[in-house]
Amino acid sequence: MTERKVLVLDNGANTIKAGYALFSQQPKIIPNCRVTRGKGDKKTFIGDQFSSCTDFSGLYYRLPFEKGFLTNWEVEKGIWDRIFSKDVLDCDPQKTSLLITEPCFNLPNIQRTYDEMIFEVYEFQSYCRTIAPWLCIQNDISSLYPNRPQNLAEPPDCVLVVDSGYSFTHIVPFVMGRPILPAIRRINIGGKLLTNHLKEIVSFRYWDMMDQTYVMNEVKETCCYVSQDFLADLETCRKNTRDNPILQEYVLPDFSRNTKGYIREKKCVAEIYDQSDEQVLYMNNERFTVPEILFNPTDIGMNQAGIPEVIVEAINATHPEMFPFPVNDVDLHGLFYGNIVLVGGNSLFSGYKERVEKDLRVLAPSEFEVKVGIPEDPITYAWNGGRQFASTPEFDERLVTRSEYMEYGSNICLRKFGLGGDEIDEMSE
Repeated sequence: MTERKVLVLDNGANTIKAGYALFSQQPKIIPNCRVTRGKGDKKTFIGDQFSSCTDFSGLYYRLPFEKGFLTNWEVEKGIWDRIFSKDVLDCDPQKTSLLITEPCFNLPNIQRTYDEMIFEVYEFQSYCRTIAPWLCIQNDISSLYPNRPQNLAEPPDCVLVVDSGYSFTHIVPFVMGRPILPAIRRINIGGKLLTNHLKEIVSFRYWDMMDQTYVMNEVKETCCYVSQDFLADLETCRKNTRDNPILQEYVLPDFSRNTKGYIREKKCVAEIYDQSDEQVLYMNNERFTVPEILFNPTDIGMNQAGIPEVIVEAINATHPEMFPFPVNDVDLHGLFYGNIVLVGGNSLFSGYKERVEKDLRVLAPSEFEVKVGIPEDPITYAWNGGRQFASTPEFDERLVTRSEYMEYGSNICLRKFGLGGDEIDEMSE
C-alpha cells in the first residue's frame, strides 16, 4: 500500500466533516451552506465563516443539497473552495487523494458531476466515493456492545446501520461488509423536517418564528427528547406549571444582550412580570411530539412507517442466498437484530436509542436478542470510519486516479466505486 495524503470529506447535507486521515484525530465540522443576513450589512458567510455570525435573526440560507441530493454545484463549489483554502485545510488537490461520501441511491447524472468536479475542476490526484453508512462499519462495531460475550466480540458478519440525518433516515443492512441494495429502506424524515415542523407549531402557538431557522434548530437540539411513554408524557403536560417537570422556559436570544437562547428556571407570576422584556418560549409537549415523528410519521399525515417498523421491514428483506456459505433465515435475521448501529444527528436526541430498542423488542421475534449500539459521537462516526479505511489495502484498490479518469471517464468510477449490486451477486454465486 502506498502512503499518501488522504483527505476524508463526509459531505453531509447539513454539515461537512473534513480532515486528513493521517494527521487529524477529529474532523473540522463545517456548515454546508451559504448564509446571508437579511438586514443590516447583508453580509454573506460561506461554510466555516458562519461561526463569526453573531446575529442569527432573519438569515437566508442557500443550500447545495435539495431533498438529500447535491443539486446546486455553484454553492457547493464555493464551500469546497473555502474548505480547501489555506484558511481552513490548506489542501493541494494535485498532491492529495480524496475520500468523499455521497447519498444512498445517488442519481447517475449527479455521480458524473462529482467525478467532473473532483478530477476536471479541482484536479485531485485520485479519489474514492462511497456512502456514509459503509464508512460507519469500517469502525470497530463490536466496541458499541460492551456487554457482549467475549466469544462474540469479533466484528460481526451482519450489521444494520440506521443513519438518521438532515434530509432522510436510511436503514442499510450489510452482509460481509457489503450493503444489501434490495433491503435498503429510506424514511423521508430528517432533522430539517423536524426543525420546520417545530417552527410551524411554535409560530402558531406563541411567536412568529418562521424566519428564525437557526434559532429554532437550537431550540430543537436543546429542548427536545424522545418519549418512552408518549401518552403518559401527554398527561403530564396537562398539569400546572409547578407540577409539570416536562415544561421548560426557553429564553429567546435578543442578539444584543444574549446571542444564544437558554433554558431558565421556572418563574412565579411576579417574577415573569418583572422580566417582561424577555421573549420566552414555553416548551411543553412540543419537546417530545416533534421527535415522535421519527417513530410515527402518520402524526403529521405522512404515509410511512416509523424507524422501528422500517428496521423490521429491512431485515425481513434479507435472504440467506446473500451469504457465500449456507445459512438459514433465522440465523441471518438474528444477526441483524443483534448488531444495530444508530448514527446521524437525530441520534443525539435524549432517549432515542432506548426508544428504538424498546419498540424493536416488541416487534422482533421473541427468540432474537435485540442489541442497539450508538457511538460516542454519531455525527463524526462515518468520518472516523473513513480515516480507518484510508489506511487499508482496499482503499488503494478502490481509488480512481486522475489519469484513469481522463482515459476511461466516469465508467471507471462506476466500476470501482460500486458497493452492493455486482458484488452481492458475486457473493451469492
